[in-house]
Amino acid sequence: MISRNYKTEPLKENPHKVEVRQMYNDASAQIMHITLKPGETLKPHKTPVDVVFYVLEGTPTIHVGEESQVFEKDNLIESPAYIVHYLSNESNADARILVTKAPRPENKTRLL
Repeated sequence: MISRNYKTEPLKENPHKVEVRQMYNDASAQIMHITLKPGETLKPHKTPVDVVFYVLEGTPTIHVGEESQVFEKDNLIESPAYIVHYLSNESNADARILVTKAPRPENKTRLL
């Protein structure tokens, strides 16, 4: 059995300049844990694979294509491959989101 706790995983450098920790990385999927502090936002981008967001804590705004919506914890949001998406935290508390990409992208994410 392999287990990981996001609090002990190293920070992963990223172009968004937010707290990202890699929780799982296999050809079948990649799972990242993102913490957005109040006011933080990911840059709009496209990924070459499907992405699923699962809200663990807080109330982040999930932006997929032309849609934007605030979600509370325990919600799962899908974003199809090649669709512009990003996350933002417009609240006064931290937001924690698990991001699953399946399969793991072989090409770079395209920032816009």
